Amino acid sequence: MVSPGSNRGGLSRVSTRGGVAGPGSPRASPAATAFAALRRRWRWAPPGSSTLERAARAFLLASAALVLSCALYLYVLRYVGRGGRAFAAAGFVGDAVLGLGGEPCDVFDGAWVPDDTGLRPLYNSSGCPFAERGFDCLANGRNDTGYLKWRWKPRRCGVPRFAARTALERLRGKRVVFVGDSMSRSQWESFICMLMAGVDDPRTVFEVNGNEITKTIRHLAVRFASHGLTVEFFRSVFLVQEHPAPRHAPKRVKSTLRLDRMDNFSRKWVNSDVLIFNTGHWWTPTKLFDTGCYFQAGRSLKLGTSIDAGFRMALETWASWVQKRVDLNRTHVFFRTYEPSHWGDTSQKVCEVTEQPSSEAKGNDKSEFGAILADVVTNMKVPITVLNVTLMGSFRSDAHVGTWSYPPTILDCSHWCLPGVPDAWNELVFSYLLTNGWRNMAG
Repeated sequence: MVSPGSNRGGLSRVSTRGGVAGPGSPRASPAATAFAALRRRWRWAPPGSSTLERAARAFLLASAALVLSCALYLYVLRYVGRGGRAFAAAGFVGDAVLGLGGEPCDVFDGAWVPDDTGLRPLYNSSGCPFAERGFDCLANGRNDTGYLKWRWKPRRCGVPRFAARTALERLRGKRVVFVGDSMSRSQWESFICMLMAGVDDPRTVFEVNGNEITKTIRHLAVRFASHGLTVEFFRSVFLVQEHPAPRHAPKRVKSTLRLDRMDNFSRKWVNSDVLIFNTGHWWTPTKLFDTGCYFQAGRSLKLGTSIDAGFRMALETWASWVQKRVDLNRTHVFFRTYEPSHWGDTSQKVCEVTEQPSSEAKGNDKSEFGAILADVVTNMKVPITVLNVTLMGSFRSDAHVGTWSYPPTILDCSHWCLPGVPDAWNELVFSYLLTNGWRNMAG
């Protein structure tokens, strides 16, 4: 968990540290590279040097030290957070079996390795009524199945093997809520399909309102009647309130995001046992300014506010809401980071899905969003858990929907096939709850 004053792992770097089937080679930080260069290049002046030479060398050394300090500051700001508090993840703590010697473990620092257990995929999308046809790549004509045979392996600990029946028993009588965009919906679908593998009678699992899964539906709730479990999804792509344009707004303003107000549905998210958020993919000029949607706080339009600044304000509103409205004695709150896309161009018209995971981290990772989230979370007064999945997805250029969408005219290098990468996210959620959180959810 992230808690004030704690230091339990850092923001996963999108670098060659990690990747496929091996530990990889760490990429030197900017600070380390600069320091090494200084050691090679600069030496103190020999005794016979002139005063001018000594002054020049001293000036150059001072300049180099300033550059080094700036590089170190930027490195720490981006990857560690501020105030000495780390951008922490769902680490396994105090378990000598999971961690090495019971030390904290950043489960997001790892690599994709071939799974030789024969247990993957964890489910068949075609046999799961809650998996969208648009994410079922095999049903949509994908012939290679290698992308289904990889598992995420942390460096310093092991992820417990997912057991559907055990998970269902642990979740008996609970309410699990996912909030976010279509990436959140795909994780919700994955979560349900993983659990259905442990259900004896599939007829006891149903959407409570008889709704079909669509891209625009605001709320879906699936009930596991035999276990008294409900798993819900709320579509809230920005988390904050979308609102019609205020009177007398400029003509280009068609609607606003109320950065200081949570989504109207937020009152329905409380009273849950597990609450998992995400946002990010809709925070683009194309989906905001180009459609006439601008920012608003109070009664003031924020026409000059950048997307990054708006994103920060929205997350601060979310953080304040969590601290004031969520009963953290009952509810485990997670926030999942941005999932990289692997488009071949900025216009999102080129999508080449590979047959194997990439050997190095690639794709659009929106690292600025990660830095903003790190800053907001580390300044919260209550503990939440960050699912820092950005690095994990950076290697999986093989696992996107690509041309195997539905309808097939849609090209997609943003969303993931199911089964696929979202299953790994959920395995880590289950692992975290099994090792850290269930003791508070008993009864």
